[in-house]
Amino acid sequence: MKYAKNILETIGNTPLVKLNKVLGEDFPALVLAKVETFNPGNSVKDRMALKMIEDAEKDGRLKPGGTIIEGTSGNTGMGLALAAIIKGYKCIFVTNSKQSKEKCDILRAVGAEVIVCPTDVKPTDPRSYYSVSKRLAKETENGWYVNQYDNLSNRTAHYESTAPEIWEQTEGNLTHFVVGAGTGGTITGCGTFFKEKNPNIKVIGVDTYGSILKEFHETGELHYDHAYTYITEGIGEDIIPENYDMSVIDHFEKVTDKDGAIYARKLAKEEGIFCGYSAGSAIASLIQMKDQFTKDDVIVVLLHDHGSRYVGKIYNDEWMKEMGWLE
Repeated sequence: MKYAKNILETIGNTPLVKLNKVLGEDFPALVLAKVETFNPGNSVKDRMALKMIEDAEKDGRLKPGGTIIEGTSGNTGMGLALAAIIKGYKCIFVTNSKQSKEKCDILRAVGAEVIVCPTDVKPTDPRSYYSVSKRLAKETENGWYVNQYDNLSNRTAHYESTAPEIWEQTEGNLTHFVVGAGTGGTITGCGTFFKEKNPNIKVIGVDTYGSILKEFHETGELHYDHAYTYITEGIGEDIIPENYDMSVIDHFEKVTDKDGAIYARKLAKEEGIFCGYSAGSAIASLIQMKDQFTKDDVIVVLLHDHGSRYVGKIYNDEWMKEMGWLE
């Protein structure tokens, strides 16, 4: 009989799916979507959540019966929560008010305590979700602060699992890898693997207006005051996490909040692939860069998470009308 011993054994081995309509009939290249919603927590973050926990168990940072504490936009929390259920840990997750209600509800549904912090504060502000999660880790007995931003197990997970899967599925024929950039784990882990296999593979990060990632990549200068609030969830940063190795990234493409929302909806209606906000941003980035691709290119675009996280926002017509994005 074939069965997984527990839900964690179902992480990974997600499919590659050809995109046929959403990019338009005249899009020059073959575009294959790595649909990470097939993970048990419905996002790519399951991979690195399990890796970070396993590495912390090995070196003693996470002890039996401990409490996992993390600042999360939702998806990493879901991956951590699933692993915590199987392994016997408690979870406290700190998020910001920008995140969808669905994400918080889902985290509570799998047994986590969720604390919501204000969005419009600097990372160093004691009210920010970065600061609150760090404080709670110090105050909680037997607590472990995951810190997905600077925890290098994050990018190692993608170097060891996500990228090798894509390499095998494309038989090494991919020419471009396009992925939303946030903590830096997916883009750096995969980018490092691909550049080792073939330095000519282009690694492209999808960024959003209000984030400082693109500017830092192009100038090497940090201007925290250039960051401003944006609506897109799951990509962009107002800090530069340690998981980044900018040398393996060839380009950052910025996408507006509006275009990310519109193309997520198009992806669902035209391809039957029901994914989150960042997936729409990734599709929009490809359309913006259309003239840079040829008929010989094989593009793999990673779709991070599931559309169910956003039914109250980008998949809600009234919300879209309030934003002025739906006629």
